[in-house]
Amino acid sequence: MNYSKQRELILKTVIENPIHPTADTVYEQVRRENPKISLGTVYRNLNFLSEMGILRKISMPVGSDRFDGRLDEHYHMTCTACGRVFDVECGALKELDRQILENQGFWVQKRHLLLTGLCKECREAAEATG
Repeated sequence: MNYSKQRELILKTVIENPIHPTADTVYEQVRRENPKISLGTVYRNLNFLSEMGILRKISMPVGSDRFDGRLDEHYHMTCTACGRVFDVECGALKELDRQILENQGFWVQKRHLLLTGLCKECREAAEATG
């Protein structure tokens, strides 16, 4: 992979923002440091970095893809009210993988899990307005 100051800045922006930013959010933040960067450059580099396995692309059922600097095994949940994306750890899926292998002989190599619902703050706000 060739070195690119723009790519490095884009990668740094995603890694330092655990909010799982969209390409537009990354663009807004990167422009503060590099006003001449184009939105197309941000999109191309985010896609390149995710294809190279340096970033994780989270495909969203509604709305723009998100990007994650964490590459370790974890999953995501998104709030249907505020749109934020959160990390979630779920060790139970390893047991599910074992059961699938045992029962069907299928070896799970990769999982994509996105849970949708209400985050704590939005749920509490909904309960308060009743």
